[in-house]
This record gives sequence, structure tokens and C-alpha cells, in this order.
Amino acid sequence: MEDSIIVGIDLGTTKVCTLVARVEENGRIRILGVGIEPSQGIRKGAVVDLAAASQAVRLSVDKAERTSGLEITSALVSLAGSHVSSINSRGVVGISRQVVDDADVLRAMEAARAVAIPHNREVVHVIQRGFTVDGQDGIRMPIGMHGYRMEVEAHIITAAAATVDNLRQVVGGSGVDVTQFVLNPLASGEVVLTDTEREMGVVVCDIGGGTSDMAIFIEGDVWHTMVMAVGGNHITSDIAHGLRLPFSQAEEIKLQHGHALTSEVAEGETFPVKAFGEEAPVNVSRMELAHIIEARVEEIFSLMLQEIKRSGYDGLLPAGVVLTGGTSQLPGIRKLASDVLGLPVRLAGPENLRGMVDKLQSPSYSTSIGLIQWALLMSEVDPSVAARPIRVAGAGSKNVPLEKLKEFIKRMLP
Repeated sequence: MEDSIIVGIDLGTTKVCTLVARVEENGRIRILGVGIEPSQGIRKGAVVDLAAASQAVRLSVDKAERTSGLEITSALVSLAGSHVSSINSRGVVGISRQVVDDADVLRAMEAARAVAIPHNREVVHVIQRGFTVDGQDGIRMPIGMHGYRMEVEAHIITAAAATVDNLRQVVGGSGVDVTQFVLNPLASGEVVLTDTEREMGVVVCDIGGGTSDMAIFIEGDVWHTMVMAVGGNHITSDIAHGLRLPFSQAEEIKLQHGHALTSEVAEGETFPVKAFGEEAPVNVSRMELAHIIEARVEEIFSLMLQEIKRSGYDGLLPAGVVLTGGTSQLPGIRKLASDVLGLPVRLAGPENLRGMVDKLQSPSYSTSIGLIQWALLMSEVDPSVAARPIRVAGAGSKNVPLEKLKEFIKRMLP
């Protein structure tokens, strides 16, 4: 089996992370190149300064090319922002030869996708939730089954076309083609979830700098997705206003002294800060800082709880919530999340990585590693997803193995 090179670019509010990876014979991923650069010109998942954002991506890509020794020509790119929305749809087709084949499944997915979508929106993902053949529902993969009529339930994720085009232009400025946009929580879910959690019912919550992204997985598939335009930068902004500090200093204090629960902070703890208008550093109570952080974090999880209840799946989540993303590293956040949501909560990040992974074990890089996992899955069916068209065994053949086809349909690209 020849090696396949795959590339992911995570466009975040706080950082741009470009990863180059190779798929080894045993199916494991080895990270060959890493390019991490502070993000500029991107806020809450949308481009606000095209030139600055392009420069940040270019620097990130250059670093990844230098460390890997490979030229990057195409990549999967992360997508987030409040402009992302989702709907559920059904597609119905007649089974052409009374035995379901892959063409019937694809036609059913196309029928589900044929919903009225405004001209200013673009379909990002079409994901199957389950099939019904001649009235028998709950079918995961109908290929090979006998029947006359097949329905599919699909989850369709769309994004603002102008925002997607701007992101495409930002990445294209570095000479990189966008193979596919992947929603942040779907990418993160590839890395942080176990198969048991996916089956039982779980929420992936990726709390980044500018957005908090959520996906509900039930019976192995995505049933609901949502992106909220609130994240770790809002906590930093609250600290900056509350303590009258520059944003950069507030971020540093959040990382060094921050805690999401006032009940777990000792009364007399203080730390020095140099506030606006003060000539000498003044001591600030750590309890006061925790009050500021707790209020905002509680609001974030209250909004998530509202969305979980609005989805109607709040009673189907015995596996609870898996928290990831940079802000999930805040001390005390897991307990506060569990208290607000009334669900079991665990923190997760990338694991079992090989290669240049010193910086990548943190939950901050779940989406980045998730893009590589997604690209691996797609390249096994469609080799054009790889950064270079290096053949993966079986991918060049039209006779794609059934197991790979099942996985491909499960996370079907539009």
C-alpha cells in the first residue's frame, strides 16, 4: 500500500494550524509537518480583514511546507461561525432493481438534498441519519436489501455563501485549493468520541476563541449541529473590561490565574496587575477574577442547554457531553458544565498521535487533527482529497470496498 499525504487547515479566531500527515500501512497517521500561526483578520469564524487573514494562512502553510519538505496544493479546511445552520430533510426513491445498490443510496441522498435553500447559502454537508425500506425503519445501511421504495433521513448543513467564498479566497491566496470545508464539531468528533458514545447519544462541544460549536451524535450519526458566536475571547474581553486591562494582558491572566468556579478559589489569593491609569502594579483578588469568568462560562453553557432542549434530543444523551477546544482547558470548567447541563461531562483531546506531535496533544488541536482524520476517511474513497494524488490501495478502483462505502455515505460530501 502506497502512502497518502493529507493536509488540514484549521482557520480559527485565535490561531491558524496547518497539518501535513502521512497515512501509514497500518492505517495510523503520522504528522510530518506543522504550521501554527496566530490568527489575524478572522473573527467568530468569518473574515473581517482579507489581507491579514491571507497573510496568517500563508505563514502557517509555509511553516508546514518547510517542516514536512512537501508542497501543499490542496487541503481540507475547518468551518465555524454563526452563519452556519442546519435542517433535516427526507429523500424518497424507487429501488431500481428491487435490490438496493450504492446508486440507489446516492440517488436517495440527492433527493434529500433537493430542498429549497436560499441562493445566498451553500451546502457544506449532507449526512444520512437512517434509511427506511418498504416501511421498515431504523436501517443503518440498506445496500443488498430487497425492496421497492426507500427513504433516507438526512441532516443538511449549510453556510453563508459569501463567507465561504471569502474563506476560500483567503486559503487560495497561499496557492492552496480547498478540497472540502468541514464543520468544526464534526472534525473534532472524529478525534474525541468513542464508538460507544456515538451509539449511545453524546454532545461534542468545541469551545474555541471566537465560537462554541456543538454536534449531537445519536446511533452513530449526526442528528443536530449548531455554532454559537461566543467563546474564550469573550471571557478574556470580560476580564479586560472588569479589571481595566489590555486584552493581551487579560488573556495572560486568564491562562495563569483563571478558574471557572469561585467555590474552588481560596479567599485571600491575589496576583499583581498593571491596570490602565495605575503607575504601579496593584493586587487583584483571584476570587474577583473567578467571578468574572464564572458568569460568562455559565452563560455559554446555558445557551448550549437551550439549544440541546430546542433540538428535542435532550432525553437521548446518556453519554453526556465531551468538551474540547482551547477554552475547555480552563480549570473548573468541566464541573461547571456538568452542573449547568445536568449531564456527565468529560474533557478530551487528540490521542495516539505519531510524528511531530509535541504541541498537538492539547484539546486546542482537536479540530486540526480531526481534519486529518476526515481527510483520511475521504481519501480512501476519493483520492483527490489527498494533498498529492498518491494512490491509496482500492481508491483508484471503481469497486470500492463495501465497508469504505458505508463510511463514505455516513459522512457524505455534498
